[in-house]
Amino acid sequence: DDLTGRYEALKRKVAVRHAEFGRFIDFLERETSWLTSPASTRYHLNVEGGLLAHSVGVAETALRLRHLLAPDVPEESVVIAALFHDVGKIGHPGKPYYMQNDNLWEVRSRGIPFRVNPEIIAMNSAVRGVCLVSRFIALTEEEAQAIAAHDGLYPVHGGVVNLEYHQRECRLLMLLQFADKWTAAVQEEGRR
Repeated sequence: DDLTGRYEALKRKVAVRHAEFGRFIDFLERETSWLTSPASTRYHLNVEGGLLAHSVGVAETALRLRHLLAPDVPEESVVIAALFHDVGKIGHPGKPYYMQNDNLWEVRSRGIPFRVNPEIIAMNSAVRGVCLVSRFIALTEEEAQAIAAHDGLYPVHGGVVNLEYHQRECRLLMLLQFADKWTAAVQEEGRR
């Protein structure tokens, strides 16, 4: 389908760290919920496969922004940071972060089809993402900052308080923050 083709096109853009990237992709696709996880419990793309669709969309948007604003930022860095910015939302092998919500009242009346797995160790998903990616790919400082702080200036569920990055964001982080917000709000939710 279209998403698969777009995803494959992004994967082909990683050349310098192709082997590391390939091992990580293989791990994600074979051992985790990367291909099936929702992007959220109740907001944007809270459907099976939503995380991959969101991640591909963010990577494509970030590449467009890079072309216009920062063509000297390595394309490979943009793909790695953008494609994996929310990878912490997969959880761990055998222990997905999101699960089907078994509370039918929440599903029907509040539109919350997924819930966070109560068995998973509490950790900010961006931090979990940096941990997962760095097990396979040697991240640059800019890539690590972009993944760790992509949620902008908002502390997320008691996690990283991103104010510590304010006025010290690298350009890759700024590209990723805007691409993530634009993709979720405009492309996925239809905000005008």
